[in-house]
Amino acid sequence: MSMEFRFSLAQLTVLNTSPVEISSMAAECGYDFVSMRQIYMGLPGEPDYDLSKNRVLMKETKQIFADTGIKLLDIELARVFDTMDVKKYEPAMETAAELGGKHVISSIWTPEREYYLERFAEICDLAKQYDLTVDLEYVPIASVKTLAGAVDVLRTVDRANAGIMVDVHHFHRANDDVSELAKLPAEWFHFGHLCDAPGEIPSDRDEMTRILREERSYVGEGGIDVAAIMNAMPAMPYSIELPNLKKVAEYGYKEHAQRCLETARTYCAGRVTGRKG
Repeated sequence: MSMEFRFSLAQLTVLNTSPVEISSMAAECGYDFVSMRQIYMGLPGEPDYDLSKNRVLMKETKQIFADTGIKLLDIELARVFDTMDVKKYEPAMETAAELGGKHVISSIWTPEREYYLERFAEICDLAKQYDLTVDLEYVPIASVKTLAGAVDVLRTVDRANAGIMVDVHHFHRANDDVSELAKLPAEWFHFGHLCDAPGEIPSDRDEMTRILREERSYVGEGGIDVAAIMNAMPAMPYSIELPNLKKVAEYGYKEHAQRCLETARTYCAGRVTGRKG
């Protein structure tokens, strides 16, 4: 029996698109979900499409959802960093709940363990009020950068709505072991991030950062054993997070998003079954 794959279009794949644009694009390309950046990061050149501050855009986005059947999978990014105020994430959580989303991505960017454990627990408790999970993504350039580090956080905070969000790029770059991934509780997994990248792991942090932010590969066209990673986790939706500035320059956002989906579907068929048992 063939497995049904469900995919979401992640914001970083088509970064400078509004909620209306990314939702329309995802629906037209045949995605099941959309994954939006609703917590403004304030990065240079990044537009602020915070729907909690723009009711007109919210209404338009809801209309796209109603017209096309596209759904919100998750929002990002509830970072843990020094001197943060967890309550500032509440409007984005309200937005996610209003749009029917279920998950918030978090990552940890401060080295103080006691501090980041407390803040992550607070994010989970706040999200629980909106029936949202908080899915911890470990990132090779962040403070929590390995599977073991993320597992430590989840086991310590022990929140029912805390999950782990594995990005296959980050898993590979962390030199993590699929056998360790396969041991983790199934209830920790709600969705993952899908892409590919060159098999050689950069030793230079700047090059690592450049690839993860602007030159990931279509699934099956890099050197990562994507299927092995996916098969160590339960079957679940995957958000395709595949920023590639060269491909976007060549094809434009919509065709790039379409190619992301088509290559992922082709790769997964016959290779990916999800964790057994």
